[in-house]
Amino acid sequence: MLALPVVGAAALSSWARVLVSAASSWPSQSSLEHMDGLPSYHYAAPIQVECMNRSAETGEHIELANHELQWIPFPDCKESGKPLEFGYGIEAELNCTIPVVSDPFFHLLEFYIHSDAPLSCRLAARPPAHVEVVGENPRAREYIPLVFAVAGTLQLSHMHISTHMNVLLHSTPKHHMRPHDSGVLDSAIAYSTSPLRHMDGSDTKRLIIGDPLPLTLSVRWFPTPALPRTEGKVEWQGLGGHVYASTVFYSLVSFIAGLLVAGLYTLGIVLPRRLRGRVMGGATPLGYGLNGVGNGWGYSKRKD
Repeated sequence: MLALPVVGAAALSSWARVLVSAASSWPSQSSLEHMDGLPSYHYAAPIQVECMNRSAETGEHIELANHELQWIPFPDCKESGKPLEFGYGIEAELNCTIPVVSDPFFHLLEFYIHSDAPLSCRLAARPPAHVEVVGENPRAREYIPLVFAVAGTLQLSHMHISTHMNVLLHSTPKHHMRPHDSGVLDSAIAYSTSPLRHMDGSDTKRLIIGDPLPLTLSVRWFPTPALPRTEGKVEWQGLGGHVYASTVFYSLVSFIAGLLVAGLYTLGIVLPRRLRGRVMGGATPLGYGLNGVGNGWGYSKRKD
């Protein structure tokens, strides 16, 4: 009679372990979302930048015969000899010097700076598929927008343009087992830094037709679509205007330390001096006389 509950408990425990093991072996929802068989970028894989082709006269986009937008490669960089590209997951300071700014490109830069027409580019969210199924149409490639917010000022005969840009790229990882694993692109943005100093800043260029355009791109990657966080709190807290617990703590510690130092100085130096002065006949350093000799002012009484 007493053994039956024990056996039942053991059986229940065994079944619980089986269920837990089965649940742990079943792929999670996030894993199922990535088990799509679609290609993904691996670390350092090149990602080409394509930009919308626009008319240099009107700034309007150019369409193909099927009324789709025409995309062309980013201008060639002098350093690499090929159009601008990024390496998946690689953070770097890229230099891309456009050797010659032609007349049409100069007028396009005017549209970009005035924001009459943005420098709209795109990146392939995934690399092209390496395997095709016979009898099925290949899957159309997906792209994410990459808009370059170019800052500058137009003059009658030239322009001033900011040459340093930040490029922020967000990805969605497919696996989490290795530090440099595969993933797909989620979103991206690029913008000029210090736009109010494009007239006299160090990262600025006075540009005329025929000049080279040196661009410096600070590329940073984020492993998720969200902004970076530390312990659940947003890292960027702004500059000034905030009182943090650490500030209050350090202020309180400094105040207590000051009181302790002042108290120790008083007890160890000031008070003993005063006590010695009273024993010798006065509270002043010279006292008020020692056994009738002197009056405390450094000289003895006059004797007539």
